[in-house]
Amino acid sequence: MVAREERLLKQRQVLLLFVFLGGSLAGSASRRYSVAEETERGFAIANLAKDLGLSGEELAERRAQAISKGNVQYFQLSHQTGDLLLVERLDREELCGSTEPCVLHFQILLHNPLQFITNELEVIDVNDHAPEFFENAMQLKVLESSPPGTVIPLGNAVDLDVGRNGLQNYTVSPKSHFHVHTRHRRDGRKYPELVLHRALDREEQPELSLTLTALDGGSPPRSGTTQVHILVLDINDNAPEFTQSLYEVQILEKSPVGSVITTVSASDLDTGNFGAISYVFFHASEEILKTFQLNSSTGNIQLLKSLDYETINTYEVDIEAKDGGGLSGKCVVIVQVVDVNDNPPELTLSSVNSLIPENSAETVVAVFSVSDLDSGDNGRVTCSIQDDLPFILKPSVENFYTIASEGALDRESRAEYNITITVSDLGTPRLTTQNTITVQVSDINDNAPAFTQTSYTMFVHENNSPALHIGTISATDSDSGSNAHITYSLLPPQNPQLALTSLISINPDNGQLFALRALDYEAVQAFEFHVGASDGGSPALSSQALVRVVVLDDNDNAPFVLYPLQNASAPFTELLPRAAEPGYLVTKVVAVDADSGQNAWLSFQLLKATEPGLFIVWGHNGEVRTTRMLSERDVPKHRLLLLVKDNGDPPRSVSVTLLVLLVDGFSQPYISLPEVAPDPAQKVEDALTVYLIIALASVSSLFLLSVVFFVGIKLCRRTRAASLGGYSMPKELFPGHMVDVRGTGTLSHNYQYEVCLTGDSGTGEFKFLKPMVPNLMVQDPGREIAENLHCRDSFVFS
Repeated sequence: MVAREERLLKQRQVLLLFVFLGGSLAGSASRRYSVAEETERGFAIANLAKDLGLSGEELAERRAQAISKGNVQYFQLSHQTGDLLLVERLDREELCGSTEPCVLHFQILLHNPLQFITNELEVIDVNDHAPEFFENAMQLKVLESSPPGTVIPLGNAVDLDVGRNGLQNYTVSPKSHFHVHTRHRRDGRKYPELVLHRALDREEQPELSLTLTALDGGSPPRSGTTQVHILVLDINDNAPEFTQSLYEVQILEKSPVGSVITTVSASDLDTGNFGAISYVFFHASEEILKTFQLNSSTGNIQLLKSLDYETINTYEVDIEAKDGGGLSGKCVVIVQVVDVNDNPPELTLSSVNSLIPENSAETVVAVFSVSDLDSGDNGRVTCSIQDDLPFILKPSVENFYTIASEGALDRESRAEYNITITVSDLGTPRLTTQNTITVQVSDINDNAPAFTQTSYTMFVHENNSPALHIGTISATDSDSGSNAHITYSLLPPQNPQLALTSLISINPDNGQLFALRALDYEAVQAFEFHVGASDGGSPALSSQALVRVVVLDDNDNAPFVLYPLQNASAPFTELLPRAAEPGYLVTKVVAVDADSGQNAWLSFQLLKATEPGLFIVWGHNGEVRTTRMLSERDVPKHRLLLLVKDNGDPPRSVSVTLLVLLVDGFSQPYISLPEVAPDPAQKVEDALTVYLIIALASVSSLFLLSVVFFVGIKLCRRTRAASLGGYSMPKELFPGHMVDVRGTGTLSHNYQYEVCLTGDSGTGEFKFLKPMVPNLMVQDPGREIAENLHCRDSFVFS
């Protein structure tokens, strides 16, 4: 009995219709197929590939998919054969109940490009259920005074099949006193009425037993029976009558248990026991007995459990009022369950594309459908996603939606999107369902490596050790994976003379730069080159930066003396007149240093001298000067040891040896240079000079008397010129040309001297040495003698 009640409940429940697509995005027409219920799994319903005009390979390429609403998928599309296969056994009564025809809607979803195709499957009923009565036996009380034609309603049978396979009519046997009429209710059910066609006589036959049979129209037909036991009663001429034959009540679902739905009321004109009325359910189903409670005395109908509009939205309750004499009256209570918004919307994802390239155009990332089990505004839904996302929500067909990207995305700005789909109904209060899908943006190599600096300056000391790490360049790439793997390299230098590969190397993985060999500041002070950074994308992107390497000077060069030149066999000799004033410039030491900066700042120092205190060296320019007047006691030959030192750390230095000869006058010969060999040509010249002097002496004596006064003046001037002193020296020591020595180091002044010899003397005697600076010329009585001298040679000391 319980199983029968459950089947009847399933018959009354209508499974929510699937949401179908009225047409695909390409505009395909809907097709209907059919299959009998209880068909075994794996049955090929139709060849969709043929109907769609697509091959099995095209179905596979376009990822064809059969979609049914809800969690149960009844169909599967075979890509190999193109057949639509049945994967679940269909029970028409469970799917559609009493609804006829029973149609399942399903959709074919094609990707690439996106296309929806709506189809229908009609589930054909088979006669797999026989009619069943709620009770195995019925007991009726009929007055013996009931006239022929009296109608007695009987309990109906239920057949879960529909159409011709459903309940068709009723029969009764034996037919001695009664026959049966089949009547139709407003809800489509058929119920029997027992019609009296011959009067009853209680004394003749107080009880009757009849067999009521319900027949369906199947082939072969099925039937169900129940026993009807009739008690013939004595006369009770007034039956109870309800104030209303039909009660219509509306009640909200989820009303509290114990609520009074309505109250039925009946009256009986009889008195006594025949007028006492009691209320009972008349042939109530098990579902009604579980849901409602009837007070037999008051007629109040109360709830025994909560109502659910989505399960049963209408109850038809038959109530009988009986008096004590066995007569009864009947009424019908129609309970309409009013829907309340107690079901949140449902969201079913049909397709999700969770990984899309960042450079792709508008791409569908999700296809889903929405539904709501409620009715009216409670079942109408709205759908939305966040406004701040680069995705748009589009309705496609009825209750189906797609989510697509608005255009190309940028993974470097955002690599992951969480799209929350919000579905709300229009009920009061609104109910909402949310579902979040995650979309990953795959990387495309659209960003070149970027250096942290456009140019780098690195410093390295000269004489560095090979393979010295001098610096690191760094670049970043906004891409990911292999597209962000950076490789560093040296680019060919713009200067072809720069052998870059022999100077610098780079680690391709981390950008560290190394000096391959020792650098020399004196050879190269700085050099530039470009480095490149390439990523691992396809095609690879790259960028470059300028690197300038500055070589720092170390004090690795000692000072070099330019003047006086240092000879390994003999030191340089300077001449100093004994008449020199204090501060007289003897010479100037000129030195240079190949280093730079403070490593090339030179200072001069007198370390040792033959006569301490006679000479001084200026520390900043190397000038050697006298500190006092010379005297006869001073030795004629002095040796000076000078030190030239730079300002490096540690400092480097060089020593200079200088010989200074004291002379009384430049016209006097000196024999203090044994290291110079006499010249044979000089000896011949000296002999000629002797002869000339003798000849001049002879000529002079002839005119002695006539020019006494003139000779006296000459003698006076000659005497004064002799007081200046004369010194004869070899011609090799003073070349017969002027030399201008300009220092590139600390020598800043030019010192020029003129050597004059007498024009009438062939001895080449050194007569006079004077600076050729105009403001240093001194007028003296010997000027005329000097005017008679002509300059043979001049030279410059610097």
